This record gives sequence, C-alpha cells and structure tokens, in this order.
Amino acid sequence: MSKFRGIIGMMLALAASVMTGCGDNQNGGTQSGSSPATGPILIGQYASMTGSEATFGQTTNEGIMIALEEQNAKGGIHGRKIEIITYDDQSKAQEAGSAVTRLITQDKVVAVLGEVASTRSLVGGKIAQQFGVPMISPSSTNPAVTEIGDMVFRVCFIDPFQGTVMAKFAHENLKLSKVAILYDKGQAYSTGLRDFFEESFKAMGGTITTVQTYKGGDPDFNAQLTSIRESGAEAIYIPGYYNEVASIALQARKLGITVPLMGGDGWESPKLAEIAGDAVEGCYFSNHYAPEADTPEVKEFVKKYEAKYKSVPGALAACGYDAAMILFSAMEKAKSLDGKDLAAAIAQTKDYKGVTGVITLDKHRNANKSAVVLKMKGGVPVYETTVAPDSTP
Repeated sequence: MSKFRGIIGMMLALAASVMTGCGDNQNGGTQSGSSPATGPILIGQYASMTGSEATFGQTTNEGIMIALEEQNAKGGIHGRKIEIITYDDQSKAQEAGSAVTRLITQDKVVAVLGEVASTRSLVGGKIAQQFGVPMISPSSTNPAVTEIGDMVFRVCFIDPFQGTVMAKFAHENLKLSKVAILYDKGQAYSTGLRDFFEESFKAMGGTITTVQTYKGGDPDFNAQLTSIRESGAEAIYIPGYYNEVASIALQARKLGITVPLMGGDGWESPKLAEIAGDAVEGCYFSNHYAPEADTPEVKEFVKKYEAKYKSVPGALAACGYDAAMILFSAMEKAKSLDGKDLAAAIAQTKDYKGVTGVITLDKHRNANKSAVVLKMKGGVPVYETTVAPDSTP
C-alpha cells in the first residue's frame, strides 16, 4: 500500500468486511469478531505524517513499507497478502484516538502499528486495549504506554533506561558534575526522561543546577536559558522533540551559552540540523541504532532503504521496520489472528535479530536491548558509544 489509502480504498475494505461476514478462524478474526476471513490481511498504522513532528511518522512509515514489501514478496501471511492502512494523526493526541478507533471499528484491522510519540500512544493504546486488538509502538519510550494492558507492546527501550544512559554518559564519558534540565512539561515523553535523568545523575553524585520548563510550540526560550546560564551548568539536558530543541539551541548560542546540549531519541530528525545548523554541532543524544553498525541486519536494511529512498535511514525508520517484522513473525506463528491469540504470539518474541538490536520482550511487553549515544558532527549524527541494559545501575 502507498502511504495513504484513499477514501475509495477504505470504502471497499469496509464493504468487503460486511460482505464476508464475521468470525474467528486461523487466518482472520479479531476479538471484536469482524475481520474478513479471506482476502488481504489488514493492519492499521496511525502516525504523525503532518504536523509538528511530521518527520517522525514519515520516516517510521518508510521503514514499515520496506517490511511490508519484503513480507508480501515472500507470499504474505499463510498465503494472504498484507495491506497497511495509514491514518495521519497530524501530531495531535485527539486525532490519534480518532484514527485508532476508525482502524478498528471501520477498517477491521487485526493489529495496529503506532505511534512514535508517547502522548499519542497513550491515547491510541487505550482504544486498542478496549477492543482487544494488539498494538505495537515502534518507539514510544514512556513506561506508561505498555502499562495500559496486555494488548500493548513496543520494540524500543523505555525512558528509565534511556534517561539513565545519558546520565551515565554525562557523568562517566563527559566527566560532568553540574547539568541543567530544560524539558517540555506538556509531553509525557519529555517529563519521563527528565525524571529518570535527574534521579540517575544525582545518584551518581552529580548536581542538577536548575530545572526549567517549556511547552511545545513555544517560540521564546530566553528566560529559561538565561537562568540556566547563570546556574553554572556544564551541559543542558533537553529531552524534547527536534523542532523545539533546534530553536532552543539557536537561542542558547545567541546568549553565549557554549556548553554541550544533550537529549533523547526525540532529537532524531534531519530537521534538527537543518534548522539549528552549527548550534547543535558537538551535542549528544541517545538513540535506538546507528546506521554504521557492523551487523548483517543493519547492512541489509540500510541497503534496501537507500535503494528505495535515496538517503540513509534514521532510527525511527529502523524501529518501524522492526515493529512491522516482529508483528509479521507473530502472525505467522499465532494460533489465529484473533486479538488474544495474536497478542500471545507477540509476547513470545525472544532473541529476535532486528535492525535496532536483538529484541526480547519482557513480561511488561517492553523490549530489552541496548541504546547508542550519537554525536552531531558535520550536521549529521555519528556513533559515539553503546550502552547495554546490564551496564546501567
């Protein structure tokens, strides 16, 4: 399927579901009992294809499309082709809820892929749980996402680990003792990372000189940055999304702040360097993978992605690919595509060799795997180091 399924396609899918009736069976049927038993298997995706975090959804979708093409080239699932219906949630939580509701109740998808942003996954995940349809988030890292229930999974690490990774990196690699924090109080992702970084850095003997806040869409950060400059911080931890981070970096440099900036996977976008330029040069962020990693899985994925999209894949594309492939693998092994059977098969994911690492889902349906730290160099993120789960306190 293309990125967006047209209105005619949606009407045909809905008509097909009505014509073929309901029922659980080996190759179709969700817990709501209304998925078509023949024809293509429908999977839903909700993503920020437009809006303030548009590159998140676009790049994730590109990875998912590579996985889709690969699986269908192998014959699909039990001889049935897979189709993915994608709805744009416009980077808005309310739209995310509407999209997941439509995917489940109108399109009768057997599973849902999405979202990148934790705030939107928290909305969509509750709906998936309500209807008993499995959902896999490619890269929502807030712990509360999978706490929704047994239908919600993710293939990325979670914020307690990611926050600790950067605290450990600041303390041990950069030898810092005083760090300021500037975070988005309106995003569950940002507040979660703030909490875990602060707790870990203090536990290592570090000092948080000041904690400042902003809200997504704010244009002026001078007041917060002036306080940070006066606090004597040796670095600033900004666990936000790339668009605000770029503005913060530009304004920080204008105020004469030269210390490194650090963040999380929300920095992952080519737009960061496009907007901020040299202001983010030499800064660091934690992420899910590095395209230069020397593994067969990474090499093969990068080769396919570059052939299709003529660019180097970012981490969100890799997470999208891994999420889709883990779902397809579970669909092949599941007793049926009923919600409970499919969720049980996903939960059995163990030692899966993905692009973003070897993935095992724990009892809380979170991926247990390593993180990498990247450094902005020449306008692109470059691999700096790897931090394994068992190397954090």
